[in-house]
Amino acid sequence: MRSVSEVIAHSSGLSLPVAARIYATAGIPVFPCVPGEKRPLTKRGFHDATTSLPEVSTWWSRWPEANIAIPTGPASGIEVVDVDINERTSGYAAFERARGQGLAEGWVVLVRTPSGGLHAYYPADTSRGQGSWQAAAAHVDFRGTGGYIIAPPSQIAIDADRVGSYALIASTTSTPLPVDAGRLREFLDHRIEPVMRPGPVRGIDTENLARWVAERGEGERNRGLFWAACRMAENGTPPVDTHAALAPAAKHAGLTSREVSATIRSAYRTTHPKPCAATDGHQDSPRRPPRRTVGQVLS
Repeated sequence: MRSVSEVIAHSSGLSLPVAARIYATAGIPVFPCVPGEKRPLTKRGFHDATTSLPEVSTWWSRWPEANIAIPTGPASGIEVVDVDINERTSGYAAFERARGQGLAEGWVVLVRTPSGGLHAYYPADTSRGQGSWQAAAAHVDFRGTGGYIIAPPSQIAIDADRVGSYALIASTTSTPLPVDAGRLREFLDHRIEPVMRPGPVRGIDTENLARWVAERGEGERNRGLFWAACRMAENGTPPVDTHAALAPAAKHAGLTSREVSATIRSAYRTTHPKPCAATDGHQDSPRRPPRRTVGQVLS
């Protein structure tokens, strides 16, 4: 059976139907996804993945532009660390810190994703499954049991005018050890940069507040920062101190410098002279985070 690195290298520049048959012939199960997307075309998704050449040929005869997907975990013998990047956030720094700790060393294949992110392929321990998970604050995901990835030479629509391809960056003939997904997740979830540890402000636990802001996901970032800035404004904290305390955490969550400044200014305009509203133009109020100790936040 050919290695996944050999298959990915060989499939470069080929049509999707030909590449899909190469994966299957090499013993790597595949299934089709919507052209330009990550949604499965088959009813059971990754559960339908197969190495049956007749089945694969039938799928790609029916959908010649379908993307190629590979189930991760023991099903394929492949696990993937997915490093996300977009115009606001990047998981590369967290990934490099993890590698520096020996938690993601060695890989079989590195694939550039259409967004400019990274898929690092590792051998799966077929004797045990490691479930898929997301470390949202670090912008790094793990694709193991119950997950799948889109493989080269598939393409994804980046926006209305652009399409990007999954492309091989590097491969190795060495055989690294599987990633310890549990240790990697613990490191990524608990690792907070020292810059996000502001000093105390009278009456407010700014370290806890900043951590809460840093944990906000997409759709919650602006409102989370707005709520936190309101609390500090109501406490009489000067805007410059609020910015110093919360801006690094908000940027870690994915906001730009301009968005951070605008949101904090809006919080102060709303708070003075009247009490701070729950939202900045939104009808649904952000839920106030419960008071937690630093130990609880880290656990």
